[in-house]
Formats: sequence, structure tokens, C-alpha cells
Amino acid sequence: MKTRQAQVIAAVETRFAEAFQTFRDTPVVRGMRYATSGGKRIRAMLVMEGARLHGIDDAQSVWAAAAIEAMHAYSLVHDDLPCMDDDDLRRGQPTVHIKWGEATAVLVGDALQALAFELVSDRMVSDVAEVRADLALTLAHAAGGQGMVLGQALDIAAETAETPLTLEQITDLQAGKTGALIEWAALVGPRMAQADTMALSTYARALGLAFQIQDDVIDVTGDATAAGKAVGKDAAAGKATFVSLLGLDGAKSRAETLVTQACDALSIYGSKADTLQQLARFVISRQT
Repeated sequence: MKTRQAQVIAAVETRFAEAFQTFRDTPVVRGMRYATSGGKRIRAMLVMEGARLHGIDDAQSVWAAAAIEAMHAYSLVHDDLPCMDDDDLRRGQPTVHIKWGEATAVLVGDALQALAFELVSDRMVSDVAEVRADLALTLAHAAGGQGMVLGQALDIAAETAETPLTLEQITDLQAGKTGALIEWAALVGPRMAQADTMALSTYARALGLAFQIQDDVIDVTGDATAAGKAVGKDAAAGKATFVSLLGLDGAKSRAETLVTQACDALSIYGSKADTLQQLARFVISRQT
């Protein structure tokens, strides 16, 4: 998996570098470059490995991989703003609004969201216009008021709710906030190939929930230096999380069960899905 991850990281970095060549050198563009640098590229991995399973070449899938990383970066830039989570650190570095100010950070996020749709709509993704349109439409659904933004809104509302969220409500919230973009990434391959999406959808939904549970575990057990961001904020705010509802051991056990379910869903692909199975196990072993 590490070898493939290195390949994906290099490919996405090259795609971003080429994309930014046409941009003027402004604070917004410098912020865009900054926000899209680094990271584990888990979503890009899902795109490119899911595409590989369906015979799609990396030269095509990297466009969608960069698109989802641009969309993810936009969400982080806005999530870090003082009016949202008010974070000073991201990936061990000052957040965009700390370096360039809040107004520039808002514009950086706006521009990254637009870049995501520009990348996924490019003819290099597919010669079939219907495929490109489907990817753009489903990305809009996953990122917007039916997906990630809905999850973020539910999360904000939970901060001032009179009663903590139930396990079912947190699961629903995270299906949007974290899971929607993860599922979109995993389904790029079959959508590009115009193939059945069921197996990878089952995989991605289990993986997305496991991912968020591990984030909650890290928030309780992690170190800010190692995590590259603030930890312990949920507990300090009194927010209900998977850990607060299930206990630390219970949350870890739930994540392990979900990863097993995710890996089982890929059995139809045989050994070709080994990397995606390793990625699922990596998700609940990470400390950042």
C-alpha cells in the first residue's frame, strides 16, 4: 500500500502543479497551493485504486483524484475558520486564515471548490460526456447541502443543542460530514467504467464511518504534535462522539468491525483489491 500511496501522492502533486501553472501569483493562489500540499491522500487513493479495479488508467483517474483532494482541502480551510472550528493548526502548519487572514481563506476555499469541478469536468477524465457530467453532478451532491455541508450544519447545530446527539444521529451526521466525499471517491472508478457501484459503495460507507470513529479516538488519545492539529476539543466542548457514547474500547471495536465489513465487500475483486483492503486497515491504525 505504501508504494501505491507514494505513486498516488506524486501523481496528484504533479496534477496540481500543472493546474496552478495557469493561475496568477496572488495570495489566494498561494493559499490554494498551501492548502492542497501534504496529507495522506486517502481520498485520492480511493479514486485511483477504484479506477484501477475497473481498468481505468492513472492518467485519467488522477484528474478526479486531484478534484476530490481540492474539494477536501476547501472543506478544511473553511472548517478551520474562527466562525467554524477556529483552529490554528492543520497538518502541523498554521491554518490558511492564520497565514493570510480570514477573507483570503474564504476565497481560497471558494476557489478550491471551483477547481474541483474544473478538474473533474475536464475531457482528460473521459471521452464520454455523460461520464464527466455524472461525476460532476454526484460530486455536487456529495459536497453540498445533501452531503458534506449538511453534515457540517448538523455538527454546528449539535454544539448548542440542549441534549447530546444519540448514536444514530451522530452516525447520520458523519455520513454527510465525512462519509459523503469518501463514498464519492470510491465510486469514481465504476462510474468512469459505467459499471456496478454496489460493492464499492458498501466498502466506502463502512470505511467512512470507521474513519470518523478513528478521528474521535485520536481526539481523545492523540497528541497535538503528532496529530498536527488540536486534540481534545470535542470533550472540552461536551460534544457527543462515538467515544463518549461507546467508550474508547467500544469505539475501537466498532471501527474494527466496520473495516472487516468493508474488506468483505471487496471479495468479488479478489486479490486486485488488496490495496484497498490495506487502506481500510490503515485508516483505523493512523494517529493523524
